[in-house]
Amino acid sequence: MRILYQFPLSLFCEKARWLLDHKELDYIAQNLAPGLHRIMIHYRTGQYKLPVLKDEQTWIADSSQIALYLDNKYPELTLIRKEPELRESILAIDSLTQELGIHVRRWLFHYILQNDNKFALDIIIGEKGMMRDFEKVSIPAMKMAIKKFHNINETSVQESKIRLDKLIADLNQTLVENSGRYMVGERLTLADIAVCSMLAPLLMITGTPWEMANSDKLSEDVLLSQQALLALPLGQYVQRVYETERNARVDWRGV
Repeated sequence: MRILYQFPLSLFCEKARWLLDHKELDYIAQNLAPGLHRIMIHYRTGQYKLPVLKDEQTWIADSSQIALYLDNKYPELTLIRKEPELRESILAIDSLTQELGIHVRRWLFHYILQNDNKFALDIIIGEKGMMRDFEKVSIPAMKMAIKKFHNINETSVQESKIRLDKLIADLNQTLVENSGRYMVGERLTLADIAVCSMLAPLLMITGTPWEMANSDKLSEDVLLSQQALLALPLGQYVQRVYETERNARVDWRGV
């Protein structure tokens, strides 16, 4: 059985889930406790980050490497086009979304921690396990760890917002130049999955870990950013692709 080791709230883990779902492959989304995950993951992969896919005896770290592995091992329903020009464009956009995800994550976590968003914090510590059993201690410790790991402070958050706006503008232009339906070519590829996974948290897409039922609890900055993105073809595209092509086969909450 394939196992995707994940954090449910992670943008890059959502991307990996979507890659597997697009390929129509069976898998288990296995949650790991933040911090404690480092021991097992480093032993198996030599690095500390999730997602990590275990496919039989093969371990693959990093969502982009997972995409390359899946296309090579399971060529049906390809994620990356074989035509050299299209392949280059898809991989370039995927590479750009690595930076996009970092800035989206830092900017949003700033507001999640600032406002003590209980929904998000509950997802991070999980429904059961050591972190839930000792949540009075684990939540403050986790918040400190998130701030340190993601370099969250007033200056870095402002810088991330500036870069985030520039990346969104560039991706919006790329989408428009490709007739507005997909980022590259005429069908869903890795480029679309990467872009949509990174931007879904800003739009709080229904059915994702970032769905927010009570928008009145959101900060004004987050609401304004969400409205600005929805006013662009890029924001409308993310919503459409999630509605029509995000055929999830596994619950993002994991086990």
